[in-house]
Amino acid sequence: QVQLVESGGGLVQAGGSLRLSCAVSGSIFRADAMGWYRHAPGKQRELVATITSGDSTNYADSVKGRFTISRDNAKNTVYLQMNSLKPDDTAVYYCDAGVPRGYYRTLVDYWGQGTQVTVSS
Repeated sequence: QVQLVESGGGLVQAGGSLRLSCAVSGSIFRADAMGWYRHAPGKQRELVATITSGDSTNYADSVKGRFTISRDNAKNTVYLQMNSLKPDDTAVYYCDAGVPRGYYRTLVDYWGQGTQVTVSS
């Protein structure tokens, strides 16, 4: 069974850094595109960053220059390095991955369980 296991959330002061990790388990295939989303109370879920299988990246304007998404294909893991954190970054962060499944390697979308990031002012 494919699972995305997240880690690295926590409480940090404004200006601090955190690194989130998301590992794909239960698949013999490398994940295709991967990404991070966040959901803050009273707000809609928003895309934070994505990375393709070819390492092309995309960021929300609100995190450009502060967050960096990367991946380790050998570990089937995606990371989100978050620097210069602000209270507005407080949210539950979810990772997302398209994982090939079955004989035809059909891409199936999987989500992590979410990890809380809290930035105090």
